[in-house]
Amino acid sequence: MTHTSASWALASTAASSVPDPPADTSGGLCAIHQPNLFPRLSTLAKLFSADCWIVLDDVQFARRDYQHRARLAALDDPSRQQWLTLPTHLPHGRPTRINQARLVDPRRSRRTIQLLLRQYYGRSRYWGAVAEVLDALDNSDRVADLARTSTTALLSALGWSGKVRESSEVPTRQGRSERLADLAAATGSTHYLCGTGGLRYLDAGPFDTHGIPVLPFHTPVDDPLWRWAHRCSSLWALSKIGPDALADQLAAQREAHHHGAHA
Repeated sequence: MTHTSASWALASTAASSVPDPPADTSGGLCAIHQPNLFPRLSTLAKLFSADCWIVLDDVQFARRDYQHRARLAALDDPSRQQWLTLPTHLPHGRPTRINQARLVDPRRSRRTIQLLLRQYYGRSRYWGAVAEVLDALDNSDRVADLARTSTTALLSALGWSGKVRESSEVPTRQGRSERLADLAAATGSTHYLCGTGGLRYLDAGPFDTHGIPVLPFHTPVDDPLWRWAHRCSSLWALSKIGPDALADQLAAQREAHHHGAHA
């Protein structure tokens, strides 16, 4: 199989001028993020804080990223970790986009997910919540579908009621920050919620053109639950403290960032 590295391979052929956004008046905060398999708590918290998640599904697939893999942390010792990695076929080699990547053996991949998650979290008193997430997974052979539904199932289990759109549906300019700004504008967003990684490269100028402020997203640093937020799948937190307590944690982050947006 072809190995790839991270890149912005854009599907849009739109002109360099600012495109007219589709008629969408969703409003609120938007987050733009690639589909991740059972995403890390930091990613899940950002999406939970947003009113709309734009799934960045038409950029280049990267084997070292999280579209087809998740880092599982042991229930009683989160420092003990293991990768859950699903064998993935890239039909176009390195330029393959995330929404073109396919599972090599979908049935075996789902069996692997079931076995590993039960091994890691089956003893949790909250295993029922994890099992419901598993039951909601997409049966498609597309990696993007499985990763997206693993995320939306987690969000739904925690009470999130936002909207989801795919970036491949929206015409944009070709330029990293320009494209993100155009995607935010297409949803009628009032603010763009940007994680710490994105802040390192983001140019706020295109967002200013659309009148959309960039709102930095940060997770707590002094809470043991969040110590592993940037490394491990949020399945660990769900299994450790349960859906109600985790929902409260994420709601607090959402409230703080919405307050920041209107301060």
